[in-house]
Amino acid sequence: MQKLTEGTQQVQDKLQQLGYQNEVVTLTDSARTAQEAADALGCEVAQIAKSIIFRLTSTNEPLLVVASGVNRINEKLIAQKLEDKLGKADADFVRDTTGFVIGGVPPLGHKNPVRTLIDEDLFQYDTIWAAAGHPKAVFQLTPNELESMTKGQVMAVK
Repeated sequence: MQKLTEGTQQVQDKLQQLGYQNEVVTLTDSARTAQEAADALGCEVAQIAKSIIFRLTSTNEPLLVVASGVNRINEKLIAQKLEDKLGKADADFVRDTTGFVIGGVPPLGHKNPVRTLIDEDLFQYDTIWAAAGHPKAVFQLTPNELESMTKGQVMAVK
């Protein structure tokens, strides 16, 4: 087994701290995109729980949307539901607010608490895969575990 990087170890530690047995795995190929991750794992792209960070314009706080790998996030729909505008989060904002780089942002273990929305479409699968703090690191979990781990709000995001 490959040694975990600082970021992936942080995710593994957080999982254990929360009482989960999920294991972070490091892939030989990049899992920066949902398609790359699915190819490396041999699963459907829809089973990849991609983490996208937005900037809430009213508060300048991060918003994490964990979406099925096949879904395009409907920013207008989410902005309407949250009664706030969603701004783009550049690489520096993502790293500064979560502690992770784009392409490896996990759904948990961030520097500070991050409001989280979860795509309801992920719940059609028994297992899903999420980023684990590095573009080549992932961990397997169930949609219910994702909801429990993140205390996220489940909703339609497309």
